[in-house]
Amino acid sequence: MELKLTRCLIRPWQLGDAAALAQHANNRKIWRNVRDRFPHPYTLADAEAWIAFAGAQDPCTNFAIVVAGEAGGGIGFVLKDDVDRRSAELGYWLGEAFWGRGIVSEAVTAMTAYLFDNFDLCRIQATVFEWNKASMRVLEKAGYACEARLRCSATKDGQTIDDFIYAVVRLDRILSPHAEAPKVQ
Repeated sequence: MELKLTRCLIRPWQLGDAAALAQHANNRKIWRNVRDRFPHPYTLADAEAWIAFAGAQDPCTNFAIVVAGEAGGGIGFVLKDDVDRRSAELGYWLGEAFWGRGIVSEAVTAMTAYLFDNFDLCRIQATVFEWNKASMRVLEKAGYACEARLRCSATKDGQTIDDFIYAVVRLDRILSPHAEAPKVQ
């Protein structure tokens, strides 16, 4: 899968992305807003291991966000199972050098459309730490609604904080779309 968008390209990770991945991911501001399995410091060995893991997935569920030819972030999803088998969880991050340009909003909107178009999903959700207001705005721009505040749900960076659950449901997008799908080039 490859999505050519106005501000970025979403494509599978490639071995040649390792140096850029390590450079952009090795940032405490990014680490503070993702789950602990995302290491800090983030080394070249971490990047190579991640790219090998992502490349072995079938179907591919983790992708590079490429800006001006450089892998500057990542976006991916987890397909749920059992009674939640028609749901997915979305996650993403972008290197600080690319913040404030609308890149992640475009990527999240495009990935959401891709998921609904290619998988038998009813629901896509994302979890956001209470201090990550920028990510909350990204999700709202992409048509997600805040459904829940999970009090004292996560412990990150030595603090126990609230998680916010944002979600979009296929039926809502059909009846009253919140976000326009980006133009795929």
